[in-house]
Amino acid sequence: MNINTGLEASDNLDIIVTAGVDSNVVVFDRPSGQIVSTLSGHSKKVTNVKFATEAEFIVTGSADKTVRVWQGSENGNYDCRHILKDHTAEVQAVTIHATNNYFVTASLDSTWCFYDLASGLCLTQVEETSGSSEGYTSAAFHPDGLILGTGTTGAIVKIWDVKSQANVARFDGHIGAVTAISFSENGYFLATAAQDGVKLWDLRKLRNFRTFSPYEENTPTQSVEFDHSGNYLAIGGSDIRVYQVANVKSEWNCIKTFPDLSGTGKATCVKFGPDAKYIAVGSMDRNLRIFGLPEEDGPSES
Repeated sequence: MNINTGLEASDNLDIIVTAGVDSNVVVFDRPSGQIVSTLSGHSKKVTNVKFATEAEFIVTGSADKTVRVWQGSENGNYDCRHILKDHTAEVQAVTIHATNNYFVTASLDSTWCFYDLASGLCLTQVEETSGSSEGYTSAAFHPDGLILGTGTTGAIVKIWDVKSQANVARFDGHIGAVTAISFSENGYFLATAAQDGVKLWDLRKLRNFRTFSPYEENTPTQSVEFDHSGNYLAIGGSDIRVYQVANVKSEWNCIKTFPDLSGTGKATCVKFGPDAKYIAVGSMDRNLRIFGLPEEDGPSES
């Protein structure tokens, strides 16, 4: 079993995929907790993993500087279809376009690449033109697919127009690398995580309207995720907290806190299942944990 550095839950199939520092990717059947498939091929830790096209494809980014596209087969395994070598440093993030036809990867080499999923072709590679040497540590598509958000090693969040590849907005104020970013389903809000906690940004006004600092100074927030319904926001660090999504003027109340059962004090990744019926949590103790919301009581481990 790998240590989880990233995970993804399928909306259509009841499976979860995890990525880890052992360079493997593991696909789980959620109801049984059994391993369905193990994807081997990367030579260093897998930093990020995403499903695409109703879990027909899995896209992985790695510290080995490569991106792999895996395609599911009838026997339940995933075969490597493409190995992409356009980056010159660790690939930190993968994000799938709303159409499921394209995806973006972001790297510590200060570039992001826009790919065609089916062919694996890099359609464009966008370099940092400001003269900054900051690498990218996170990335996410806006639900409309027209906007891309990226987080950097230097605590900056950049918003890009995907069509023109222009950097159209820039948010600062964080401390430390931006570890994760997530757009709300209605497209109004952006949540960003870093050493100092989570900041919520109003994309209509381009301003920070709320900051959560749930953990002590030396505990970074590792993960932040809106659920697909737009009702909840999950934060992962030394524990896992779920907030009720509100608006700019109303309080975002913490409605549930799940303890870190790993004993490591570090939940590295958090992902909502379909309809927010569960939260999948990866941590540094090599376990995947599933917390029910709220129909299922208590956590289970795989």
